Amino acid sequence: MPRPIIPPHGGYKALITYRKSDHIFRGTAIFVRRFLKPGDRTIGQMEQAARSGKQNIIEGSEASATSKATELTLTNVAKASLEELLEDYLDYLKLHTLPEWPKDSPKGLAARRLCRDADWDALAPRLESASAETAANLLVCLIRQCTYLLARQIARLETDFTLHGGIRERMHAARTAARAATWETAVHSRLSTARTPAELDALLSSMTSTLRRLASTLRRQHAWPP
Repeated sequence: MPRPIIPPHGGYKALITYRKSDHIFRGTAIFVRRFLKPGDRTIGQMEQAARSGKQNIIEGSEASATSKATELTLTNVAKASLEELLEDYLDYLKLHTLPEWPKDSPKGLAARRLCRDADWDALAPRLESASAETAANLLVCLIRQCTYLLARQIARLETDFTLHGGIRERMHAARTAARAATWETAVHSRLSTARTPAELDALLSSMTSTLRRLASTLRRQHAWPP
């Protein structure tokens, strides 16, 4: 069955990357409210980076119907925005002399399990009550999980684009298939007029001669060798 010209799209809410980016966006709002002073320019930067990560996943999913290239670009922007946000959290830990939890330490492993499995209703109370060290490390973990998954999502998009192209390629394939079907119908209609094997052979000979003349004309037009 041929691939549709306009494929299913816009199902961003089913993406794990979207759900994690939403947790990061809401978690960042809690973090800056609890631990950054009003008027700190970092607040706007962090909130904007978190929003950009989430919104570009949404926009990329919506754009996938008509442009795989745009979907790829926006998904890459989402990943870059979250990596920028990651640096803000790491800088916060450094500037406040707080440790970044190694991923295989007891705290790091616990954070990875929580960020992997918990929904927002479980994460929100933890972020509202945690110390700055714990909240920052939880968000660092969330961001790293999300960017890892985004990298895999981008790789899949690149493979799909290489194999199947975008809307232009699908439209070309649809037009080619339609022309081929029209040609086959025309040939069948012409041959169906034959009443005897001799008439069928004569029609085939005539059509073959016509095709050879057309091919010869094309070779002359393009200066192709005979």
